[in-house]
Amino acid sequence: MKIFSLLFIFILIACSSGRSFTKSPVDTYIRDLSSEKTFTIVLHDLDVDGSFFKTYKHQYKIITEPNGEPKVAISKWFEVSKEFFFKHENDLGMELASKDSLGKLHKNVAPAGFSNYVGNRRYGQWSNGNGGGFWSFYGKYAMMSSMFNMMSGPRYSYYNDYNRNYRNSRSYYGPKSGGSSYYGTYGKHTQKSRPNFFKRKASKIRNSSRSFRDRVRNKVNRSSSRRTRSSSRYRSSSFRSRGGGFGK
Repeated sequence: MKIFSLLFIFILIACSSGRSFTKSPVDTYIRDLSSEKTFTIVLHDLDVDGSFFKTYKHQYKIITEPNGEPKVAISKWFEVSKEFFFKHENDLGMELASKDSLGKLHKNVAPAGFSNYVGNRRYGQWSNGNGGGFWSFYGKYAMMSSMFNMMSGPRYSYYNDYNRNYRNSRSYYGPKSGGSSYYGTYGKHTQKSRPNFFKRKASKIRNSSRSFRDRVRNKVNRSSSRRTRSSSRYRSSSFRSRGGGFGK
């Protein structure tokens, strides 16, 4: 029994040592932007290339404040792992990470601009005060509406829900309607603000996602089936061994 246990441990160590860990582009940006007072990393675009052998790609929007004023840069396209791609399949236009003015890092997904700019009176105000209405940036920061794809401005009720119940604890995609969240890749907000994305890529990514989930499901089912067959063989062998003992 000890020999089998040692062999099993050896196999686990060998498998683990053969795996290579690669930082995601988001983790690399977090490291490289550590000296910035604040930053926001938004998933600006995503795509899948290839038919049989697929390449998964991300592009990011990086907002920093090097001189106390917001500055935006669009990254190059990065090839990302299949697992990281589908982890963020529904995060187009969303913040994947941010650092606030207190130096605290946030990695819960949120609508772009919610962590540092919406609700911040330095940059804008609610149209009807804090009792409701829509967020609007001051004229000096009007460009931030397009920077965060806020064509009509976020509703106070959505931001209030995020700020009270989700900030610093879990990801937020807004209210659901018809089975879809308001924010995110397939949400109503993105359909309005990024119509070209839906013409070019949405169905391709959704189909790739289904294919990926099917492959994972089949792999899990095959693994479960192998464990069941192995267990059945063990029970059968054990029963025959006990049965043979009665004849002696």
